Amino acid sequence: MKVIDECLNGVKLLEPVVHSDDRGFFIESYSQSTFHQLGISFHPVQDNHSLSKQAGTLRGLHFQLPPFEQAKLVRVLRGAIYDVVVDIRPDSSTFGQWYGYHVSSDNRYLLFVPNGFAHGFCTLVENTEVFYKVDAPYSPQHDAGILWSDPKLGIDWPPGDKILSKKDSLLPSFSEWLQRGEF
Repeated sequence: MKVIDECLNGVKLLEPVVHSDDRGFFIESYSQSTFHQLGISFHPVQDNHSLSKQAGTLRGLHFQLPPFEQAKLVRVLRGAIYDVVVDIRPDSSTFGQWYGYHVSSDNRYLLFVPNGFAHGFCTLVENTEVFYKVDAPYSPQHDAGILWSDPKLGIDWPPGDKILSKKDSLLPSFSEWLQRGEF
């Protein structure tokens, strides 16, 4: 496995080694020792799996507040997404900046998102399945997010209408979240 892109002080796009033959392929999508060699400290405690039936489904921008912050390792099992991370660490030199990646079952990339980032994705094709590991359990009391379409962030999402949950459509803007001081 190798790091093929690194941005925003800790987010890493990873390319696994793919062993292919006429039967199909095999990849090692997570190895604690390999991650350690790459300088990634990550100890997952939970797996999550989502299916988005329609292209244009947008999930995010989500994160958990301390002490239940979650680092994530994101992988697309079927389909394709535009995956976005936003640095929400007030003391970071890249605070408030975002970055986006195309992750798909074809390129088999994995995206490592450390603590202190809002995370979301938009599906690019129908029936997209996303699988991700997290290093802290889900805590409803610490669940938080910011509005995906906040003009202050200026995220360049793929064109077209978006399909959102009611919860995601009601998230606060980045500025509103900052005013709450929940970080």
